[in-house]
Amino acid sequence: MGGMSVRSQSTEPSESSEAVHRAGFACFVGRPNAGKSTLTNALVGQKVAITANQPQTTRHTVRGIVHREDAQLILVDTPGLHKPRTLLGERLNDVVRTTWAEVDVIGFCLPANEKLGPGDRFIAKELAGIRKTPKVAVVTKTDLVDSKTLAEQLIAIDQLGKELGFEWAEIVPVSAVGDKQVGLLADLLVPLLPEGPALYPEGDLTDEPEQVMIAELIREAALEGVRDELPHSIAVVVEEMLPREDRPADKPLLDIHANLFIERPSQKGIIIGPKGKRLKEVGIKSRKQIEALLGTPVFLDLHVKVAKDWQRDPKQLRRLGF
Repeated sequence: MGGMSVRSQSTEPSESSEAVHRAGFACFVGRPNAGKSTLTNALVGQKVAITANQPQTTRHTVRGIVHREDAQLILVDTPGLHKPRTLLGERLNDVVRTTWAEVDVIGFCLPANEKLGPGDRFIAKELAGIRKTPKVAVVTKTDLVDSKTLAEQLIAIDQLGKELGFEWAEIVPVSAVGDKQVGLLADLLVPLLPEGPALYPEGDLTDEPEQVMIAELIREAALEGVRDELPHSIAVVVEEMLPREDRPADKPLLDIHANLFIERPSQKGIIIGPKGKRLKEVGIKSRKQIEALLGTPVFLDLHVKVAKDWQRDPKQLRRLGF
């Protein structure tokens, strides 16, 4: 065995302790449905961000963490930048700009199967204003197009940068669904991070407080099937999480009390459903996901409450965590 280890050392000196370790933050931006959350999940290898076919469901900074031998890449999930119509919209935009200026690299997700549109230009223009941060164009959903379409998209993206006066650090085609090149993307993002030790202990996949993730899972389940009727008018607040007393150590139970806030009394019926059937389904579905997330049995107590026009009221927004 002795001879083996000596030989491997002599051929691969880079594997020794002098190898540079990098650690830093990246965020993915792009229009709704550009594949940001799917990409985050593929990189982290576990469902972290809440994927939904609806803009602005990821309202909180969910961070997924990619642990590698040579680096730790922390993914900060900013809400989508959009033209603000409400107070919530303006506040989200401020959060977005601040985040972009603070991360080490920005990945701009552009689906391969849709031509560049005004939404992409709007974001790219904003990105051009953030000079210091390197920008990587990530072409998503490449499994949905042929090579000619993909080539045209790559050229168009290169042009977009030139028009706005900046150079992409990389342009990378990926398919998170087919897992194509997701590893390559990580390889290209890592060198853009600053040198330094890991910032989070191994095993941390997300530093979102559990309550926020639980609230997101409940909100996601509540929106299932009623998105058209109540696109954004649900907020969920986890009031408390307590281990049930008098339980044997090997059979713990966690009590979670959560409130679903809607804007108008008329929406109550939609959420609760005939004879409470919908709310029950929401409870069952989100409880399973929460148990999977926490690895412990859960008793979930859900209540639907009306918080009038919460999206426009600064006091309510603060209370609901925005």
